[in-house]
Parts: sequence; structure tokens; C-alpha cells
Amino acid sequence: MAVTAEQIEAALRRALNPQSLDVIDDSHHHAGHAGAREGRHFTVRVVSAAFRGRTRVARHRLVYDALRDLIPAGIHALAIEARSPDDP
Repeated sequence: MAVTAEQIEAALRRALNPQSLDVIDDSHHHAGHAGAREGRHFTVRVVSAAFRGRTRVARHRLVYDALRDLIPAGIHALAIEARSPDDP
């Protein structure tokens, strides 16, 4: 079973209670790429108060922690834009 954008969205909603969240499956852009056989490619754009006062690396860690059970199930690449509500 391949990981879906809906599964990623549900996990991030549970963990981060986001004000806004977009999960985009970019896998079709990577057809034929060697990593495409290892899993799907996604872009995540998330705004959450959980990111307030955190560095970019710490924000990404929160996202990866929320997805820790899904990553080995078929996420090959993840582009993350993680912002707090206070970010410009």
C-alpha cells in the first residue's frame, strides 16, 4: 500500500493542530527517477502555532516526528514549508 496525501494530512493534523495545511503528491513529476521506485514524493505547506520560536530545523523535526510511522511505508521525498502564524 502506498502512502497517500490524505494519510499525511491526517497525521499532521493530529500532531500539529495546524491553522492551514496543504499536502501535495508530487510523485508524477518524478516518474522514471530512481527514487520513485522507493516511495512517493510530497510537498507539505503547514502553518501551526507549534512552530512558534523554533528554528527551521526544529520545525522540520516536528513534521518528521509526526510522520515517523508513514515514512518507512513509502515516503521517499518530502519538501517542507513550515511556518508559524507570526511568520511574514
